[in-house]
Amino acid sequence: MKPSFSIIDVRPFGAAPVDVRVVDGAIASIAPHERAAPPLAGDTVIDGQGALLLPGFVEGHTHLDKTTWGMPWYRNAVGPRLVDRIENERHWRATSGHDAARASRSLALAFLRAGTTRLRTHVDIDTDAGLAHLDGVLDTRAALADVLDLQIVAFPQSGMLERPGTRELLDAALAEGADVLGALDPAAIDGDPAASLDLTFALATRHQKPIDIHLHEPGELGAFTFGLLLDRVEAHGLHGRVVVSHAFCLGELPVAKRDALLERIARAGVALLTTAPASTPVPPLNAARAAGVTLFGGNDGIRDAWTPYGSPDMLERAMLIAMRYDLRRDDDLATALDLVTTEGARACAFERYGLAAGARADLVLVDAETVAHAITSRPPRRLVMANGTLIAADFSR
Repeated sequence: MKPSFSIIDVRPFGAAPVDVRVVDGAIASIAPHERAAPPLAGDTVIDGQGALLLPGFVEGHTHLDKTTWGMPWYRNAVGPRLVDRIENERHWRATSGHDAARASRSLALAFLRAGTTRLRTHVDIDTDAGLAHLDGVLDTRAALADVLDLQIVAFPQSGMLERPGTRELLDAALAEGADVLGALDPAAIDGDPAASLDLTFALATRHQKPIDIHLHEPGELGAFTFGLLLDRVEAHGLHGRVVVSHAFCLGELPVAKRDALLERIARAGVALLTTAPASTPVPPLNAARAAGVTLFGGNDGIRDAWTPYGSPDMLERAMLIAMRYDLRRDDDLATALDLVTTEGARACAFERYGLAAGARADLVLVDAETVAHAITSRPPRRLVMANGTLIAADFSR
């Protein structure tokens, strides 16, 4: 049994104060502060002093194995094309001695301390490195299993078809413990979208795993690939089991074609992931939500051979999402938080999530008046609890 806690006088999402009782890693009850029963003998009592209560954050798309977080600065001189970045990273990791176990654990702990308790990471499965990156992240998952719910995507960074042996490595990765099968640009990288998608869906079906595909392909090309993917979602009965990450094409299509595609995406239960990049088209937030499509958020890479940017603070990512979509009203900023909390949990099928009795006790307290205030000011975390374990607590103020 884990210790029991009574966390008193906290405001869920800025609402009226409540008391939260945590028993054996779960939320046992949430009661109005003015009418709540006194803490039970043996409880550790934490006075929230009116702090804003949020659920643990959800990082829906990152690359823990690639990061240089906590390491010497990586000097980026890579070319502008996607293939330039892929080749540059492969060479750098092969020659630098980059350790995926050490790197992933460093960044995972930084996420955890900032309040992220559920995380999906894409891990390179590569014919040069084999399963070394997967093994490193599996070590991190095992070390943090009690506090961080970590999903691993077996991701073919060089595509499925270009490098012989990739399919066999993905097969082995899924057997070894990867939770999700990844894929990358079936037309632009693999050059044969039908064959690439057929292989992806066959592997996923064989292992009974969901799919999360990077789709950077622009405009009409991306829409064409998307149609082929939806055909296979329907044929394989994978409703609600597929995520399309990035989906830049949805930000470039004519409105009528975009909306027709969104309707089909909604019918197939396909979720969309956006990192809300500043310089690239993004899936339309309001149109996606109106169509019933789950759209959620993530960082992508954080301080690696691809980019010097990124932070393990999901309040910062919510702010960047809000800025990219020009969200200014308080209620719209609350929508940005949804993308890194409830929508991320739904899309990735993280279980027992949220601020409700029976949910896993993943809690974050910050000094802020409202959700909008928290996103725009990104205050230090006064408390982080993950699965009923205190990760950080500071009530000195």
